[in-house]
Amino acid sequence: MNDDFLQPGAVSVPVLRLGDVLLVTLQGDLYDGMAARLQQDIAQAIVDSRVTGVVIDISGVEIVDSFLGRVLAEIAEHARLLAARTVVAGMRPAVALTLVELGLTLPGLRTALNTEAALEQLGRVDAALPGGAHGDAR
Repeated sequence: MNDDFLQPGAVSVPVLRLGDVLLVTLQGDLYDGMAARLQQDIAQAIVDSRVTGVVIDISGVEIVDSFLGRVLAEIAEHARLLAARTVVAGMRPAVALTLVELGLTLPGLRTALNTEAALEQLGRVDAALPGGAHGDAR
């Protein structure tokens, strides 16, 4: 992590470890400095904790523009190079339509309707969720 992360008033996106998966929840807008820091933090967390998956929850994001689409694709590529798979969870229908209209394909990214489904895609529900998976939730 860099010095900006430790400065008072510095805004960052939390990167949480759940078993062998990182969970990143985006809320609101992601600006240039924040995006660069997030990319660095995720890459470092993958290396430090040896996780095999990254879930990025974008349910709190109203609009995905070409910048955020590129950031998500770059995070997925960095994770892939570090032997981790990335799943984007919680995409709103309007966001999906915008991505199609912009022609953004987000290579290397898988998608899931919610965080639990993303963890299932990574085969990590039992290990990552407190109390394990709920059989009746499917």
